[in-house]
This record gives sequence, C-alpha cells and structure tokens, in this order.
Amino acid sequence: MTPPENADDHALATWLAEAAGRRLLQVREEGLEGKALKDAGDAAAHELLMRLVAEHRPDDAVLSEEGKDDKARLDADRVWIIDPLDGTREFSEPPRDDWAVHVALWSGGDLIAGAVAQPVIGETFNTGTPPVVPPSTSERPRIAVSRSRPPAFVEKLAESLDAELVPMGSAGVKMMSVVRDVADAYVHAGGQYEWDSAAPVAVARAAGLFTSRVDGSELVYNQDDVYLPDLIVCRPELSERILAFIAEHGTE
Repeated sequence: MTPPENADDHALATWLAEAAGRRLLQVREEGLEGKALKDAGDAAAHELLMRLVAEHRPDDAVLSEEGKDDKARLDADRVWIIDPLDGTREFSEPPRDDWAVHVALWSGGDLIAGAVAQPVIGETFNTGTPPVVPPSTSERPRIAVSRSRPPAFVEKLAESLDAELVPMGSAGVKMMSVVRDVADAYVHAGGQYEWDSAAPVAVARAAGLFTSRVDGSELVYNQDDVYLPDLIVCRPELSERILAFIAEHGTE
C-alpha cells in the first residue's frame, strides 16, 4: 500500500482517508454487529492510519481520537489530527452511508491540509482539489442536524431563518453536506473535540465556506485541551444572520 509518488500533504491526506475507508468497508463485511462492529472499525482504521503516517511522515506528530494524547504534539511543527471513524453508530448500522474518515494536517498555527472520505458513496472531499460548492438549489435555507437529537436552539434558529432541518449522521457528513449542497449550514454547540471538525473545517474553508465558533471567533487547533465544543459551517451569505441570532438568543 503506497501513496502517489511524491505525494504532497494534500494528496497524502486524501490517500490516508481513502485507505482507512477501504479498511472500514472490509470490517463491515466481517459479520460483526453493534458494539463489536463499532469497536472493530475504530481499532482497524486507527491502527492503519497510525502505521501509514509513521511510515510516510515519520517526523510528524499525531492526535487521534482512538490514541493516547502525546503532549509532545504541542511542540511539534506538524500534527496530523485524525478521526479514524466519525459516526460509529451509523457505521454499525449497514447500509447507512452517513459516516466518514477524517484526516487533517496542522502546521504553523493552522490547518494546512485535510480530507474527509465517505466510503459508501465513494466520495473524498479534500483540500488539494477543493470542492466547488454549487449554487443553492433550495428556495429555503437547509440546516444539517443530528438525526436523533436536534438541538432546541437550532430548531429556533431554523424558525428565524425560515429554514428546514435536514437530519443526518456524523459531524463530518453534516459539514460535507454544505459542500455538497445537501444543506446550507451546520451549527453545533453540543460538545465536540478537535478530531471531529479539523478535516471537515479544512475542506470547508478550501471550498470557500464560512467557518467559526458560535461566537464568531476563529476555530483553533492543536491546543492543550482538545475540547472544541461548538462551530458553524455555512454558506457565507448566511453567516451574519446565524451569528446575530446566536448573539441574541444563545445556544441553550
């Protein structure tokens, strides 16, 4: 298993995400169910990504949801921020397709490359060839929300914007839904970690979408505390209205 010859960081992120995605599709065919399938997927994708990063970028640090947080990353020049399986619940419910693999690279204080693979639909969104976000095909704004627990404040935001809610699975899939013109915004304030958003945010930024914390401040990565509880990813033309609503009404 080798990456493209002379792969730059964008190409390597894409290759890594796709390699883990292929491994996860294999795990899904092994006859496991429920928690056993979730655990097997998490472990297989994590182990593969750690091995491949060590092989192809041996001097880089890694922050992975499934690994021990080595604080040496705080002094590293380059840190891969990885979620080997975003959406374990959806992954464990074949044939659901709303789960993903996240691979991002942080350097110099910011995200510099990223890829989000959605293996079931055969799509990988990446910063090397940034997605072109098509013009919105919906007369009303669409907000991506959790399929099981839409936040009350997002329901109120939707009323304010005359928007419709579009339920779906993992965080990365929700963010990529804005890239794909399946939704126009994703607003979250229920708690996440850096690996949940790093790769999708890198791709969304490269595609020209608006990204920020819910108070409008910048999303910052490779911090000592990796808890990054809230974010907005949306079409730029919606950002002011979303931020104004949250400033007035909060996220409770």
